[in-house]
Amino acid sequence: MTVIAVLGAGKIGEALLSGLLHGGHEAGDLLFTERYPARVEELTSRYGIQGVEVEAAAKRADVLVVAVKPQDIEPVLDELAPLLGPSSLVVSLCAGLPTSLYERRLAEGVPVVRVMPNTPMLVNEAMSAISAGRYATAEHLAVVRDLLSHVGQVVEVPEGQQDAVTALSGSGPAYFFYLVEAMIDAGILLGLPRALAGQLIIQSAVGAAKMLAESDEHPVLLREAVTSPAGTTINAIRELEKHGVRAALLAAIEAAKDRSVELGKAHDED
Repeated sequence: MTVIAVLGAGKIGEALLSGLLHGGHEAGDLLFTERYPARVEELTSRYGIQGVEVEAAAKRADVLVVAVKPQDIEPVLDELAPLLGPSSLVVSLCAGLPTSLYERRLAEGVPVVRVMPNTPMLVNEAMSAISAGRYATAEHLAVVRDLLSHVGQVVEVPEGQQDAVTALSGSGPAYFFYLVEAMIDAGILLGLPRALAGQLIIQSAVGAAKMLAESDEHPVLLREAVTSPAGTTINAIRELEKHGVRAALLAAIEAAKDRSVELGKAHDED
């Protein structure tokens, strides 16, 4: 059985470990690293998975999933550099960091796969996009696809599209949360209790998402089905267009992509 180590057991790292356990992986074949002793004790107690140092993880694991914050990547690479060879597989979950950064800092031939997941991984509904680095093969991609399939859906994209993926689906849940927050506030403004407004909007969001996922129809057609002539919905849509909501969303996602590019350049040029 392949031994998998998750370097950085924050929310995403923990979600992946949990998904792997539920997907049939044995706790003895999983490892994690975490800087805080209390967090190590918490996760070991919860899942029965051993917390280790980075050096031990590198020596024992076949697959190393790097799930630290991008700003913390340098010391991790410093520790991994003398320990890894072509037989290891590095999977990067760090937003904005290109595979070239790892390939430059690690030994020649170490395969790297870049992944952009998102936070619905916490409920096994992630959307993850994977890209092969210079030394990663189809077999490596298959391994990563299998790992991530335990916590959601997976697509393969050229690495040049990863910054766009980061802006669209990586940050995407925040846009939906922002919209739901605003709609709940609108319900309160209209006189509804907060709890009721939240229940109405959250279930509406869940139902609308299910319709999108299960229907072959374009979102425009689904929206038009709700939009009766001279009705309430078309008046609301008119106001959204009047206030430039569509244009603002496009600009926001472009700004997120630009920031992802900046993060990658900042680390790749060090």
